[in-house]
Amino acid sequence: MRVHRDDATHETILSGIGESSVDAAVHKLKDKFGVSVQTKTPRVPYKESIRAKASAQGKYKRQTGGHGQFGDAWIEIEPLVPGSGIEFATRVVGGSVPRNFWPAVEKGIREAAERGVIAGYPLSDFKATLFDGSFHTVDSSEMSFKIAGSLGLQAAVKEAQPYLLEPIMELEVLVPEDHVGDVLSDLNSRRGRVLGMDSAGGELRSVKAHVPMAETFRYATDLRSMTGGRGTFSQKVLGYEECPTHIAQKVMADHEAEKEKEGAAAH
Repeated sequence: MRVHRDDATHETILSGIGESSVDAAVHKLKDKFGVSVQTKTPRVPYKESIRAKASAQGKYKRQTGGHGQFGDAWIEIEPLVPGSGIEFATRVVGGSVPRNFWPAVEKGIREAAERGVIAGYPLSDFKATLFDGSFHTVDSSEMSFKIAGSLGLQAAVKEAQPYLLEPIMELEVLVPEDHVGDVLSDLNSRRGRVLGMDSAGGELRSVKAHVPMAETFRYATDLRSMTGGRGTFSQKVLGYEECPTHIAQKVMADHEAEKEKEGAAAH
């Protein structure tokens, strides 16, 4: 058994050899320790990125009793090569945004990127440049510029052809020869790319494939039923690839529905 916290989805993941071992652990927690655990299929740790260059204004203005809040930042974003993370730069001229507020703008951008813009997953592999803005001598503060940076990023991303990336697993399945056809057909139905097949000794065949993580959560159970318990597999994360449009749209729609539900609960 293994328990870990997934930084991307903020979930506690309990994994074991097949669903039955996970179910047994959950029952033991309740029967022996009186701990009730709610379980569900883990979320897929998607990532967000952008294809194009775009710029937008993030303006935060609030007037309350006494001092108000005012922050105004123009942000330009552009895509970087995969794996680059987030870069921040400035090319502000003429003091339109005082230097002491630049770190607050960067913090707002990084925090908004961590929360995601289109589907609630971390946004990365882009460069953000603060290039203009304005301030108020009394009402401007680090907090108002942090919010302005966050709003500017969110607005710019929507104009920068955002897209979703999904994790891809490298799968190796060991299966008796008479079940190879079923396994290949099943992998194809899971959007898998079969790379090849080798002999693994005796009647066993090794099938290697790349399969989206979203399609593998119940694979242990499904493989067992397909092969009468004679098939085994191992997998590891290979990397990220662009998510097909129809799946990305569903993930984004689910995110919007979740936000609306949270908004309704808050009211």
